[in-house]
Amino acid sequence: MNMNNLKRASMLAFLMILAAHTIFAQDKKPERASPAKVAKGTINGAAVTINYSSPAVKGRKIWGELVPYDKTWRAGANEATTFETDKPLKIQGLSLPAGKYSLYAVPGEKSWKIIFNSQTGQWGIKRTGETTDDETKHVLTVTVHPVKSSSFNEQLSYVIAESGFSLLWENLAVPVNFK
Repeated sequence: MNMNNLKRASMLAFLMILAAHTIFAQDKKPERASPAKVAKGTINGAAVTINYSSPAVKGRKIWGELVPYDKTWRAGANEATTFETDKPLKIQGLSLPAGKYSLYAVPGEKSWKIIFNSQTGQWGIKRTGETTDDETKHVLTVTVHPVKSSSFNEQLSYVIAESGFSLLWENLAVPVNFK
């Protein structure tokens, strides 16, 4: 092998290694400030999964400031939070069919609206800062009442129990009970 062919072969091998490294590096997702979380459990015999991104308080005032009152919120960060049930459920006398829903909330000081929306897979907010909630796709909206949580919750979390689920963040718990 002459010197030019050796240089070409070395350069080609180097470029192939560089290309492979670049391609495989694409598989690694960067750590998000609000990591993806999953809550799983059973509500009245139905298998329920809530997929959400979990923001942190980071010294901020959450309710009424970071998350404004009386404005639709994606109930988490990043993509819209989803709620999935394998069986129909009853909440406040209303039926929620089995299926997958985006979960939105309208926080208030004394009461919250919890919205189950049939559109899923969308990012949680538009470039304008408004949520991606499409009111024409609301399947069920209920009113619930927040309570002071028993402890401070730095990270937003969802907890599923036999009777329903709760959103916990900062100093608030928002129970959503099913019957």
